[in-house]
Amino acid sequence: MIRKATPADVPAIGETYTQLLTHEQTHGSHSNWQLGVYPTQAFAAEHVDAMYVLEEAGRVAASMLLNQEQAAEYATIPWQYPAADKDVLVIHTLCIPPALAGRGYGRTMVAFAKEEARRRGCQVMRIDTYAYNEPAKALYQKQGFRIAGYADCLHHGLIQEKLVYLECNLSGE
Repeated sequence: MIRKATPADVPAIGETYTQLLTHEQTHGSHSNWQLGVYPTQAFAAEHVDAMYVLEEAGRVAASMLLNQEQAAEYATIPWQYPAADKDVLVIHTLCIPPALAGRGYGRTMVAFAKEEARRRGCQVMRIDTYAYNEPAKALYQKQGFRIAGYADCLHHGLIQEKLVYLECNLSGE
């Protein structure tokens, strides 16, 4: 079940970040996120009003932030589907802990986000991810997103990285 996160979910969301990033320290990183830097439990607490969680057996199995905030770099991307900010929903910080990977939760979360975008009257969805995060890029492309461009940025003012920007035209589906 996917639902709006509550403040009571924040510790569990933070723990999923820790689980993922601890795993990546040992097994290599796809996300380029950094343990203790981004994302953190404090990040989840700050954005809990726009967070969604997938709950499995009473625990948080995945989380994401959905809003209409596009970082400054979004303005430099050659979008094929231009849209006013009010018509774009953005997925941020989609996280599934490694112990729960491979269960289709990523697909489920993206499908939910697309339905939420439609419910809000949005015509386009956008997302960015680390340019070398091949699993995430493949997931989004299988869900109807296309690569719009790449840009270097200081992600959330914390991590220097190259991001890939993807978009999905909801009215064309």
